[in-house]
Parts: sequence; C-alpha cells; structure tokens
Amino acid sequence: MPIALGPLRIDPPVLLAPLAGITDLPFRRMVARFGAGLVVSEMVASEEVVRARPEARARAELGLGDQATSVQLAGREPYWMAEAARYVEAQGARIIDINMGCPSKRVTTGLCGSALLRDLDLALTLIEAVVKAVRVPVTLKTRLGWDDTLHNAPDLARRAESAGVQMITIHGRTRCQFYKGNANWAAIRAVKEAVTIPVIANGDITDTATAREALRLSGAAGVMVGRGAQGAPWRLAEIARDLFAAPAPRIPDGTERADMILHHYDDMLSFYGRDLGLRMARKHLGWYLEEAGLDHAREAILTATDPATVTRLLRDAFADMELAA
Repeated sequence: MPIALGPLRIDPPVLLAPLAGITDLPFRRMVARFGAGLVVSEMVASEEVVRARPEARARAELGLGDQATSVQLAGREPYWMAEAARYVEAQGARIIDINMGCPSKRVTTGLCGSALLRDLDLALTLIEAVVKAVRVPVTLKTRLGWDDTLHNAPDLARRAESAGVQMITIHGRTRCQFYKGNANWAAIRAVKEAVTIPVIANGDITDTATAREALRLSGAAGVMVGRGAQGAPWRLAEIARDLFAAPAPRIPDGTERADMILHHYDDMLSFYGRDLGLRMARKHLGWYLEEAGLDHAREAILTATDPATVTRLLRDAFADMELAA
C-alpha cells in the first residue's frame, strides 16, 4: 500500500537509505530512474549546511524533478536544525528527515545521531523545532535503542508522533551494535504497535527475500534498502515489483549496462569535478563490476586516472562479457 505523507505518496513503499559517501545526487538519480518510492540524501550537519560549507550543501543538493526527495539532517541544537530545515525546504526538499540513528563515534560524541536515544527530552526539542520550521512532512530515522539495556525506540516514536513526525524508520540494531550481528526485525514491531503513523523497517534488507521477511516480522509499512543497491540501482524496483506489484524494472545487460554505468560515471564527474569525481566514482565502479562478475577487470579500471581510459576499459569488459554469453 502507498504511504501518504500529507499531499505526498510514497509509492512503492521501498526507500533508499541514506549512506555516507554513497547516496549523493548522482546515485539518487540513478536509483530513482529505476523506480523508488523515496530517495534520501546523505546525512548533513545542520549548522554546516546553514553556514554554507560546500561539502555539506553538495550532499544535500537536489535535482530530481518530480521524484520525491528527502534530505536528512543531523544536529543537537534546535536553532540550527530549524534553520537547516528551512534552507533545504527552500531548495526543493519535499521531506525533511531527522537523523537519530547514526552510530559513528564522531557523530555520537557530538550528542548527535543515535546519542539522542540517551536524551529523549533533547531529541524532542529538536523534532519540535524542525516540525514548526517547515511546511513539508518531517520524518525520523533511528535505531532500537542505545544498547540492549535501553530499547526505547517505542517511547521516542510515540513522542515524535505527538510532535508531528509523519513517518519513522527503524534500523533493527542498537547503537552499540553498530552494524554487527543481524538486524532484529521482530523488535521493530514494538515501535509499529506504539504509533499510528507508518513505520519503515531498515537493516540487512538487500533483496526480495530479506525484504519479505523484514515485513513479516516487523509488521512495517515498507522497507528501506541501503547496501543492497550498491552496484544494482535497480534493486529497489525489483523488491517493489515482487512485494508491491510495482512495474518490473528493465535491467540492462552487456553493452547496455556499460552505457548505464558510464552515464552514472559522467554524472559524478560533472557533479564533483574531474579529480574528486574520479576518486568518488571508484567504489561505484567496483560494485558494478562485482555485480556483473567482472572482477578480473577491476584493477585496470579502478587504477586508471584518465576518464577516457576508464570508459574504454569498461566498455571492453562488458562487450567481452556479451560476446562470451
């Protein structure tokens, strides 16, 4: 079922997770082309985006036309959170997402991200500031709790709903788990039962099978996919087809896939500039090659320092694969 956030519809309810250094504008564009209910920017620090630090604004830069776009903000001060929300709304964000789930020590040491699970009163002041600052829907992404002794996501969810948050995404781990072990999708059900707004399941959802099981155990309204889309920007559309009767994606192969990858590559060079773009694109090229079973071409392509050379090598690799098929 589609998820309604005010006038917006998230349809299908399969969302792209915010991934640091990955879900930049070029990657969001690529995933959106195949079909995703919502794409979410990398987390941006609220004070930095207001003070116009280029890297923070680049992470939040929009440009997806009619595609529903969410910008994720992090911070610990209500003033900066509200100002950042106003800024990204003015830039075209259709949804503001508040990050209360990032587990990195750099973020939590600054009392941001999942550190807010240890201070729900502060968390609530940030939520209230953002909700009051904008007209677009506000959502929240968090974790089950700080550690196994503090599973307080249901309490945070209830307070967030009362403050005006319209959807909550729960990563099925605590902060202290980081990304170790397995996501506990069944524990997300307690959050779903605590609120009336939609709850999205996140964590270890990489394909149709894991998405189906996450929905069954959590009772969530939809799923959020992160690393499963790396090298396969059509993955969300595949899940949407299988679980929500969405149109089937047309997945390119052979030389057609090379064309798609090079479109993404050129988009990154244009977005970041030649030198930074070359470095930022390497991880994506590596994932694309791994997905296609072209590991033998990795070293030459990933160490090339000239875009023309990268283009030639990548086209050759996929052409050879097509001939061998």
